[in-house]
Amino acid sequence: MFRNLLLATVLMMTPVYAAEVGDDGLHEAAWIQETFKDLREDHEEAVAQGKTLLVIIEQRGCIYCTRMHENVYPDPEIDAALHESFYVVQLNMFGDVEVTDFDGTTLPEKDMVERWNAQFTPMLMFFPPEVPEDAIASQSTIVTLPGAFGRWTTLNLLNWVREGHYAGDESFQRYHARILQERGIVE
Repeated sequence: MFRNLLLATVLMMTPVYAAEVGDDGLHEAAWIQETFKDLREDHEEAVAQGKTLLVIIEQRGCIYCTRMHENVYPDPEIDAALHESFYVVQLNMFGDVEVTDFDGTTLPEKDMVERWNAQFTPMLMFFPPEVPEDAIASQSTIVTLPGAFGRWTTLNLLNWVREGHYAGDESFQRYHARILQERGIVE
């Protein structure tokens, strides 16, 4: 009896990680950049810092976004990768903030997301070091990841991008399978 009471007390005192949410209903993280949402400028800044531009599309109330911010992104390896190697810009799937695409088109977030045919949140869009001036973001990505994934898929994708494997002949799926096998991980 005493043991159960002690266990219950300890569990109630243990902090539960809850991701910060801003006034717009989107999750906040230290690795998300505050920008004017001009992808040309954001890309230029990312390259100047030696990072990869990563656009994350989220929405208020997205349970999968919450899962990523509470269970996946806080992982020390993933958090470090996001801080060190990626210049992250967050967009609100239904937001009204103006976004400028690489080709100069400026639209509210919700219309830009529609232009890119982004259907899911979270959606991660990774961009190469060089993007043509007349490019549309959705047609210029290294890779786009729609939806929520676990620790290993997310970490391996970040590593696949930041190590430049996308430029070689090893697809992400093959890279991911190889890394899992090398580490003896069953996902």
